[in-house]
Amino acid sequence: MSTERTNGKQPPREPISITDKRRVDPETGQVREHTPSQPPVAGGRSQSAAGGRTGAPDEDRVAELTADLQRLQAEFANYRRRVERDRQVTAEITKASIAEKFLGILDDLDRARSHGDLEHGPLRAISSKIRATLADLGVAAFGEEGDPFDPTLHEAVQHEGDGHELVVGSVLRRGYKFGDRKVLRTAMVTVVDAHRS
Repeated sequence: MSTERTNGKQPPREPISITDKRRVDPETGQVREHTPSQPPVAGGRSQSAAGGRTGAPDEDRVAELTADLQRLQAEFANYRRRVERDRQVTAEITKASIAEKFLGILDDLDRARSHGDLEHGPLRAISSKIRATLADLGVAAFGEEGDPFDPTLHEAVQHEGDGHELVVGSVLRRGYKFGDRKVLRTAMVTVVDAHRS
């Protein structure tokens, strides 16, 4: 038992009071008049009003919960933006990866063009469709004769001259970019001095 006994006696208990809150008396069937459940205390105020809490703790709790809600809403908005940004980056990486697999096909089409095989026939239509599709994805070719040499874009396999102003002499293999920044493949070129006569 939870109550302790001293000398075999139990501590005195509070009297049990039962309040019948039914509006209709079950014995007579008459409607009872409303009687307050607690007697008024001195000063004319009821016990609940006298011992009740003020509005300040409730207002503090509401302010705390509102601040928590606003913080969670801001965190969720940031999460959504981050997920959307990550999704876009993942889509761009996937597109670049797929476009990179087509570079060998583009090389074959360039060789076919240099031999005159793309002037007529079905290969011309296929070539134009492949190039248009890759252009829609953001793939662009670079590396033309006379372009300034840029080691981040060009792979020099031969250097003629000893000047410091280098330009692309001839293009052995075209380079490709995805969008404005990502280089899928550098252009294989020969390099010459710009002032070479």
